[in-house]
Parts: sequence; structure tokens; C-alpha cells
Amino acid sequence: MTLRQQLSFPRQYARTQRFTLGAPRAFTVSPDGARVVFLRSADGTDRVNRLWVLDLDAGTAAGGGPAERIAADPVTLLAGATERLSAEERARRERSREGSAGIVGYAVDGAVELAAFALSGRLFAAELRAGTARALPVRGPVIDPRPSPDGRHIAYTVRGALRVVGADGEGDRALAAPGDGEDPENVSYGRAEFVAAEEMDRSRGYWWSPESDRLLVARVDTAPVHRWWTADPAHPDREPVKAAYPAAGTPNAEVRLFLVDLHGPAGGAESPDSPASSAGVDGERTEDRGGQRTENAGGERTEVTWDRARHPYLARVHWSSAGAPLLLVQSRDQTSELYLAVDPATGATRTVHRDEDPAWLELFPGTPAWAPDGRLVRIADEGGARVLVVGDRALTGGQLQLGAVLDIGEHDVLVSASAGEEAAEPETGEVHVYRVNELGVERFSAGAGVHSAVRSGRVTVLVSARPNAAGLSAQVFRDGKQVASVASYAEQPVLTAAVTLTEGGARRIPCAVLLPTGYQESDGRLPVLLDPYGGPHGRRVLAAHNAHLTSQWFADQGYAVVVADGRGTPGRSPAWEKAVKDNFVLTLDDQIEALQDLAGRFPLDTGRVAIRGWSYGGYLAALAVLRRPDVFHAAVAGAPVTDWRLYDTHYTERYLGTPDGAPEVYAANSLVTDDGLSAPENPARPLMLIHGLADDNVVAAHTLRLSSALLEAGRPHEVLPLTGVTHMTPQEQVAENLLLLQVDFLKRSLGAGR
Repeated sequence: MTLRQQLSFPRQYARTQRFTLGAPRAFTVSPDGARVVFLRSADGTDRVNRLWVLDLDAGTAAGGGPAERIAADPVTLLAGATERLSAEERARRERSREGSAGIVGYAVDGAVELAAFALSGRLFAAELRAGTARALPVRGPVIDPRPSPDGRHIAYTVRGALRVVGADGEGDRALAAPGDGEDPENVSYGRAEFVAAEEMDRSRGYWWSPESDRLLVARVDTAPVHRWWTADPAHPDREPVKAAYPAAGTPNAEVRLFLVDLHGPAGGAESPDSPASSAGVDGERTEDRGGQRTENAGGERTEVTWDRARHPYLARVHWSSAGAPLLLVQSRDQTSELYLAVDPATGATRTVHRDEDPAWLELFPGTPAWAPDGRLVRIADEGGARVLVVGDRALTGGQLQLGAVLDIGEHDVLVSASAGEEAAEPETGEVHVYRVNELGVERFSAGAGVHSAVRSGRVTVLVSARPNAAGLSAQVFRDGKQVASVASYAEQPVLTAAVTLTEGGARRIPCAVLLPTGYQESDGRLPVLLDPYGGPHGRRVLAAHNAHLTSQWFADQGYAVVVADGRGTPGRSPAWEKAVKDNFVLTLDDQIEALQDLAGRFPLDTGRVAIRGWSYGGYLAALAVLRRPDVFHAAVAGAPVTDWRLYDTHYTERYLGTPDGAPEVYAANSLVTDDGLSAPENPARPLMLIHGLADDNVVAAHTLRLSSALLEAGRPHEVLPLTGVTHMTPQEQVAENLLLLQVDFLKRSLGAGR
């Protein structure tokens, strides 16, 4: 590969948003098996997503095959105008790590005939059969619109209120909004609070009933949450942004849940253009009292009651025709959780199941839910394995490590899983799709790769990323037979990742090793770059080509790159993940164990070892040079957590308890404390710190406090502040130059083989 091609990768990587632009995503299958709905931009550098429909039976009569068509094009709908985002929408996208534009999300009715989405703060509806889309005249800025299952109404949130409008654009009115005695600056209805969206994978705050006559609506009060301010030093004329941030050990938002009738005694509907009242509510308003019925703008509402003092986290809500509304609520320390069935008439709840774990309880996509026959479907840690449980029976064992429930059918459950501790082969980095029922387990996906699926009835969309092919493929199956594929317009990378997936050390740590393109044994040993995430909820060792492109680019600069998923990372066993309880430092031990074992099999020069990472990986990189300078000779730490007291409640307390309850645990795991650096070792090693000053997840205070402590200790280091950049660094020029600057730092600190 030429030097020009090598240097072009950072620009291509940035322009394509990590090669995600142009790739289809967000699939939905209609229950009649006639349509597959998805998002995709026009090409590999176009950020604007359009809403597409694949008609599976479009060419049947004429002897043709399935046909794609655009159901909604943002360029047309906005008449070419530049999209404008509200502060709330920008925050929502930051929580979901969404960096593209146009239609970034949509929701559908039960028949998948009507889709709703927001563009530039406006509400749009698309008729998926007819292929027409139009704006509805409602007040904005609109967030998270969702049609009712019968397709007759669309609910949405705006300025802390949950509103509903007819699918024809008529009858726009508030259903739930801050009323008398409620502070609209703190109280909102229908939105997910910070920790739910950031840590629980719950991005929504309301749910339609199957009959479309009522909704479950979350009420969030952030008044107890401490306020933090994020300033922009590059623009001192601008006021700092104030946000409610629940740092470890501090109060969370108060979350309650209400059943709200769609129809009932209410005031007249507001004009879409009329100004909101001071309380933001139409009609009769009374103060909410737990367990009592009160009149709200849309009709009667009833509070759903449970012991919120013991189980304050509302982690999951499921409402389907298979049973009563179903909640999953957690204790603050996440060692106890209840599965609760809600009585829609009274709001009372009954416990369907209780789980407890001395370490913590994980949350999983697609669960809990009811099976069509009314049995509870959940994923649980039992007998040392993570298993699928339907009713009272575990249907899988230690051969699989369950990751998510993808669909629950009449005769089976579709799940994603990786190889468990009892699997015949380790299948390093692979994730597969399986059909599970009382008769056994059947793998649906084929071939090494990372697979997922969306299914409804007879039709399944299988999305696969493979180690020997760039990008992903999306295949459509009907009754187990492939009938179509969905094209990807993503760009082909200018380089090829030649990754070796293996295991390292006595613990059989999953590893990926990448050497420079064209490397020969005569080239000798190479300086080493460890490139991990290495912590909870993040796998980096994946049997997928594009997952290793950046690592390959670093390898092509003259390094042997090692990626290791040690204890704490998902995909292996509950014990593997929960080993980090009270001890994040052992994740560094696993990086060292993998490095030392791989040095006997690959051309690694252990006298020149660097490490880079972002977020938890950034914490791990800084930890490496501060605690183990005997092994690591340089580090690049991007957006690192340096003082765990500054990170959020739901994540941090799960692993470390609270700062008041376990101050010694926080001190041992943090890089910096009130007394300065935490347990630093000599000699001091080169360290580059990178942080976005607009980061509202891992705030810049983490890097600034570490830099001050390093300066006080007389330790040289470099700080790269990124003005206006958040945790996900979506800006093209920033993403490109970050890679180039890191290589420059590594060459200055380690030297390179090329």
C-alpha cells in the first residue's frame, strides 16, 4: 500500500462516519410480510438518511422480484432547507451516539403502514403503502413521535409535554404536561431521564396500549439532581450550558409512571399555533397525587404504584396484547429487580418475578416481554451461564452467552448470543442468531461474523458483518429462504484489515492482532500498540472487518496492534463480566497478560509498548502508564474517566458502590483524588490527553483534574482540548486530525518500524 493511500484513510474514515453512511439500518418488518422498512443515505459520504421501503411482493404479478422505493426524502420534505435541531434533540442524539442527519429514527403503527418521524423539529407522517409523506401542523420542536398501534393518532413530546394529534393532522392536544404546582424547568412527561438514555438503553418515556386508547407515560422530575455547567472557553461571550447531571452518590431524577387515557373529560383542543399556557396544559388541571385519579388535558390519568424507594429505577416497560403492562424496576445498587404486571384499571402492580445478584443485574434488549401464550420471557444469570428463560424454564445453557431477545414468535424465540464457557469452540469475536424453543436451539446465521436480525411473522432480515468482507450485508428471508437483499451504499475502505483472532494468556482472553500490510518475518519485531476499550458494555474483539480498520491503519504506520477484551467485557460469561466488581484495575492486568502471552507468538517488541483508548479505553490507557510504566512506555487517553466520583450514578454505582459508602474503592480505581495522583509509579511516561470541551457524558473536568495533578507531580504530558466537541467527536476535520496527531505522538514517544 502506498503512503498516499495510508494517509487517505483518516479522511475517508471521518467523511464516511466510520463507514456507516450509506449502509441500511433500523429495519422494521410488516406483520403481513409484505414490506421491510429501513433507513439509508444516498451514498457513503451523504449524512442525510431517507426512509425506504422494500416491497417484497412488488414484482410478483409481473414476474419480477422485490423492489425498493423511497418513502420519505428529507431534502424534498424540507424543500432543501438546512435542518435545525433543538438543544433537546441534540442531547437526545448524543445519548444515542447519533451523528448522521435527516431521518435518524422513526416509529410505525401496528400494521407498519404509517411511519412518524421528526425533521428540523417538525412532525412528519409517511403512508408506507402509498409512498407519500407530509408535515402535520403541530407545535414544535417535536421529539420522539410514535403512532398508535391502530394508526389513527401520533403522540410526540415537546417542551416537557406529551401531546397527541390525529394522523390526519387534526385535534392536536396535550395529554400530559407540567401543571399547577409543577416546575416546567424540572418536570417533563414522556421523555427518558439522563441515566435511562445513557446507561439503561431506554431512550423513550411513553408507551401506547395495544388497543390505542391509553398510554403509559413517565413523569421525570430533575429538581433533586445537581446542576453542572458546561462552558465554551473559545466563546467567552456565551453563557455556560446548565444540565442536570446525577454524579455517583448524588440524587437521581424522580421518575413516576402514569396511565393516561387518550379520550375522556378534557378541555377544548388547542390551536397548533396558539401559545402554550404557563403550565402547558389544556383544560382542567389538578395536582398529581399518588394512586388517585386526576383529570389531565387528555383525560383521566392513574398513577402506577410500586415501592419506588426500594426500586427507583424504571428500566424497562413492555405493553403488548399478550398480557398486562409489564415493568422492570431496579434497586439503586442494581442487586435487586422486580418484574411487575400493572393493573390498567387501578395502576396497582403485582410481582411476577424477582431477581437478585450480589454483584449486579444486567439489562438486556428485548426483555422482559410476554410470550403469545402469556409466559414471561427474560434473560437471566443461572448456574454460571446467561440463559433464556421462558416461564419457569431455562431453554439454553452454558453453551451460549445470551445477548438480546430479537423477536418472540408463536413457536420460538429469536435471540442473539455468543459462545458461552461450555461451547465446543470459542468462536472468538462471533455473535450469532438462534431460534430457541422447548425442543432445542437452532442457529439461524451462518459463517463467522457478527450477526443480528429483525423478524416479524414469516420474514426475517439478517444483518451480518464478516471478518473477510468490508461493511455489512442485509439478507431478507421468508420461511427460511432468502428472497431479497438490501443494498449498502457504504464506501469501500482504502485499506483491508488483516486481523488474526486468537486467545491470550491463561485466562484465554479474546484478542485481535494486526500487523503492517505486507509484513514479513525478516522485518523483525515491531513496536506494540494496544488498542482496547477493555471495560463493561464494550466489545472490541469482533469477527467483523470494519471493526478493525483503524487498528489496521495504525499497524500500517509500523506497529503491531493488539486488541484484547479482558474481564469486564461482555460476551463470555456472567463471572467474566462481574469480576470487575470494586476493581477496574484488573482490566489492566488482563491487557498485560494478553500482551505477554502474544509476544511469544507474534513479532512484538515489548520494550516499546504504547496504549490508546477512548472513554473507558482512555481511562485504561492513562491507568497503564501511571500504574505500570514497567510495561507501558506511552499512552493516548481520549475522554478518560479519571475520578469516578464525577461519573453518573447508574453506571458507576453498579461497579463501585457509592463514594460515601466505599471511598477507598473510588480512590483505588480513580487516577486522581483530592490528594493528587492515585498510586503513581515511576518512571513518568509520555501521556497525551484528549478531551472534547462540550462533552456532557465524561465531562472535561476529568482531564483537567488529571492534568493539574500531573503538573503538580512534575510529570510532563500533553493536553489536546477539542473546542465544541462532544463525547462522540462527529466533526469530520476533528476525527481525521485526531488519528494523525496520535500517530505523530506515538512516533515521537516510541519510534516506529516504518
